[in-house]
Amino acid sequence: MLKIAHGPWYAHPLPEGHRFPMMKYELIPEQLLREGTCTAENFFEPGELDEKWILGVHEASYWQDLKTLNLSPRMVRRIGFPLSAELVHRETTIAQGTLSCCYHALANGVALNVAGGTHHAFPDKGEGFCLLNDVGIAAQFLLTQHLASRILVIDLDVHQGNGTAVMFQQEPRVFTFSMHGRDNYPLRKEVSDLDIALQTGTSDEEYLRILDETLPILFKKHRPDFAFFVAGVDVLATDKLGHLALTREGCRLRDERVLSQCQQAGVPLVITMGGGYSVRLADVVEAHCNTFRLAQAMFF
Repeated sequence: MLKIAHGPWYAHPLPEGHRFPMMKYELIPEQLLREGTCTAENFFEPGELDEKWILGVHEASYWQDLKTLNLSPRMVRRIGFPLSAELVHRETTIAQGTLSCCYHALANGVALNVAGGTHHAFPDKGEGFCLLNDVGIAAQFLLTQHLASRILVIDLDVHQGNGTAVMFQQEPRVFTFSMHGRDNYPLRKEVSDLDIALQTGTSDEEYLRILDETLPILFKKHRPDFAFFVAGVDVLATDKLGHLALTREGCRLRDERVLSQCQQAGVPLVITMGGGYSVRLADVVEAHCNTFRLAQAMFF
């Protein structure tokens, strides 16, 4: 059965101005249930995250300041959200969701988190609406527990996975691949194991051609036994922040490529949603829902 992490903390109340992009975390499950792609049994609510897994990738001083709400005003501005205990709890719950998805992916081939993909969180700081790096926490958990030995992070959010890149620069067992927009946030890009920076206005044909040329080589050379996919839909032409020009169908075909590659290679896959900032929330929700539909149709 397809298992999906989701819980009430995924979309906690935020000040005006932050609420609109957060609404997708409630609307995605509602849409999947309404259309019959999923039932209530597909969803599970993550439990508490043991802080030892946070400390596997984040510096103790940063985590201490974060959980005690003692971050500097400058660091809070870098994150972009007003800091609160509720926000920290939300981040730990989402990270536990991604970690728990690992077990379901090992059992069933694929599992998804309705949120996650917080790839701008560094070992010692957060930024870009990311406090804790859920994929980093889960990847290190897999290595520590000897549940995986060669991990591939496929980050196709339109923004470079800069925090994840830094987190695993000295870890050869984790290969970080980021294909992102060249001319958008973050202004200063970090160094992943493989970075592909796309020109502004890149459309479906060029995007899918590059992906088709890249993914099989990564699987052949790195030989992963586990994969994470950050499936941001901010690659859409309708996105306010992305600067690429993919259609919704192009985005769906992107996801299909990733899922198919993992399925053919027999590599368990955890998918996190990443970003999406289209003017119409319906465009964001529908593009994300396509990822869940594909997982359900291809694996079950």
